[in-house]
Amino acid sequence: MSKNPIVNALSVSGYIIFIVSVMTFLSQTQKNKPDTFLAPILFLSMLTLSVAVLAYLFFYQPLQLFISGKKKEGVDLFVKTVTIFAGITSFFLVLLFSGIVK
Repeated sequence: MSKNPIVNALSVSGYIIFIVSVMTFLSQTQKNKPDTFLAPILFLSMLTLSVAVLAYLFFYQPLQLFISGKKKEGVDLFVKTVTIFAGITSFFLVLLFSGIVK
């Protein structure tokens, strides 16, 4: 990934928005159909995939820096990425609870 925490945090947000958009679209096409055996399999598969992708986006570059002896830079990158992502998440929470977006 990037050494830019803004790019990392925006990548995580973009991934989440993409997954939610796809799942929303798919659920609209399946409204009148009952859940099948495949629904929990899809749910757990998406959860596993998301954990792997988010681990890569959050941890890969900081871990590389940490392992290469640049411990302070690695920790700083991780903390900055998480802080920026927390800000993005807070922004979405404000949008949700303010009623601006329905």
